[in-house]
Amino acid sequence: MFYFIASIFLSAFLLFQIQPMIARYILPWFGGVPAVWSTVQMFFQILLTAGYAYADWVGKPCYKRERWHIFFLCLSVCGVLILGWFWRSPITPGADWKPAPEAMPVLEIIKLLTISVGLPYFLLASNSPLVQVWFHRLFPTQTAYRLYAVSNVGSLLGLISYPLLVEPLFTLPVQGWMWSIGYLCYVGFAIWGAIRAWRHQSSTIVRPEIVASGSSATIPWRDILLWIGLAATASLFLLATTARITQDVAVIPFLWVLPLTIYLLSFIITFAGDHYYNRNIFLAVFVLSFLAIIWVVIGLETISIIIQITVYSLCLFAVCMICHGELYRLRPQQSQLTIFYLLVSVGGALGGVFVTFVAPVLFRGYWEYPLGLVLAWLMFFLVAFRRPETGLKWQRLILWGGLICAGFLMYLFISIDIESSVLLQRNFYASTRIKVLESADDASTRRYVLVHGITVHGFQYVAPEKRKLPTAYYSETSGLGLLLNNHPKRGNGLRVGVLGLGIGTLATYGLPGDVYRFYEINPDIIDIASGKGGYFSYLQDSSATIELVLGDARLSLERELQENGSQGYHLLVLDVFSSDSIPVYLLNRESFQLYLDHLTADGILAVHISNRHLDLVPVVWKLADHFSLYRLLIDDEGDGERAVRSRWFLLSRDESLLSIPELTTRARNMDGYTTSLPLWTDDYSNLLQIMR
Repeated sequence: MFYFIASIFLSAFLLFQIQPMIARYILPWFGGVPAVWSTVQMFFQILLTAGYAYADWVGKPCYKRERWHIFFLCLSVCGVLILGWFWRSPITPGADWKPAPEAMPVLEIIKLLTISVGLPYFLLASNSPLVQVWFHRLFPTQTAYRLYAVSNVGSLLGLISYPLLVEPLFTLPVQGWMWSIGYLCYVGFAIWGAIRAWRHQSSTIVRPEIVASGSSATIPWRDILLWIGLAATASLFLLATTARITQDVAVIPFLWVLPLTIYLLSFIITFAGDHYYNRNIFLAVFVLSFLAIIWVVIGLETISIIIQITVYSLCLFAVCMICHGELYRLRPQQSQLTIFYLLVSVGGALGGVFVTFVAPVLFRGYWEYPLGLVLAWLMFFLVAFRRPETGLKWQRLILWGGLICAGFLMYLFISIDIESSVLLQRNFYASTRIKVLESADDASTRRYVLVHGITVHGFQYVAPEKRKLPTAYYSETSGLGLLLNNHPKRGNGLRVGVLGLGIGTLATYGLPGDVYRFYEINPDIIDIASGKGGYFSYLQDSSATIELVLGDARLSLERELQENGSQGYHLLVLDVFSSDSIPVYLLNRESFQLYLDHLTADGILAVHISNRHLDLVPVVWKLADHFSLYRLLIDDEGDGERAVRSRWFLLSRDESLLSIPELTTRARNMDGYTTSLPLWTDDYSNLLQIMR
């Protein structure tokens, strides 16, 4: 019995620890956007399905296919050793594998994952159902479903241990080697189990008619559709919830792990036995959490992010408990468990494929979340009729009401997005929305606004006399505006690099002889800022030379430094942290070293840290201490119309540049300020410490 528990636990632990680990490693290569995690999860869900299908193939009695399993295990060991020789660890690709700017991100992610962890993950995915089949052969009178709970416990611990222990304590290459050593241990377990199963078959006579009667009993097609539908709904809602949370805070392992932990916890609870899931109780929980979601959506701008995450998590837990609880009730006999797991994984993969491939094409906004709510109510409605309980009449009334309300909520999501936007489009990186706003009593305030979620990324007035005015976080009274208007090199060959294009507002400060070079990963943003649709014209109207670089800013700067040397910027602007979801990898030691390499000796680094949910002051302060930089922090309350509230950090190796009276008189007094926050690096960051 020890072998079955240990083998399943270890494989499940490794199976789910590799997900945040490898996603954390490749995240900076693709702009740090939430879609990276969705793509990673979709990939692993598909491999999980393939692993279950493979387990069903290997596990069929009389065929002795365990020898093929041993062959693939040995092949994977060779792959791990070869990759470990060429890379920093067997699962962390080298720098030469970083994607080109024009590459398709989804395909690049799939390629990287396939090469680095594809075969090991595939074999790990097959282990749980395969070992359960072997267990059922040896102990036909005992239930193998409890081993599924062991698998989920291992998965849960693998997930939780990563953000709490592994990520804070070990560098990514060390993490990769630790995981690889664990995988080699698993291979030893798996080979021993395969040999044992092979020998057992050789010593046991299995009559074909018994095999047929035990494994090919007819499964009702309605049950098959419900298995797939329930699994797909839970998977889709998991990814939709994760995307919604990470768009509001940051794309970090903790906020990946939290929803996935809830998802796995529901599996553990429901598959531990019939008495842990009660339909009426979780219907009530679902109703309450659904109402809480409506409250959060209505009051999104005033509700703290902690409360939002709590509400989203509660609703996810209710949906997953319902989907997985009903799945367990619809489970087949044990001889069909590999088919059951296979179809459940097919449903999970379909949910992932929809979110990753279908939704960005079908939807112009992030509408998967309300769709997930509709599907959850629909599936609950269907299983209530398929497996009725006492009190069905009032259940039907609630389910009908919930289904109608969820459908209406989705209609509101879509209609509000469409009706309030003159442009609404979506790609891998973001959903881009342009709105028209104006005061009811003043037509001159009419302006086009670029919005992502509820965050304004810039606006420009329509009236010709206001068309060239800097707005939002970049007005003349902002820290950056004060710096640009008083920089001694302005109009005398000032070189400015800007990470994050937005609508190109900063270009309005450009004078003849100046160069403004913008780095932007989203091609849709470049098209819009360049004048597509006629909404924004800052780039076209600028007197400076404008250069646009497509691709992740950090990768582009690294490539430029390697190929052509320093760009020699007099000013480098980091304008990527004002949105609610920040790219953490651009705010650490390695990134700041890169920025300083591209600055002149008297250059200035301007960091925009306006953020509703995160206090980024201690992060930048610690980095400034590390690099011995002089610093000013300038807050601007704005005027409520053209200028909005902003916070800028100005950093330089030359104190004289920050001694301009126009800057020092507006700077916040930071005398005596210290922070105990650890220095952020590529291997360490912790947003929980800086949440407001």
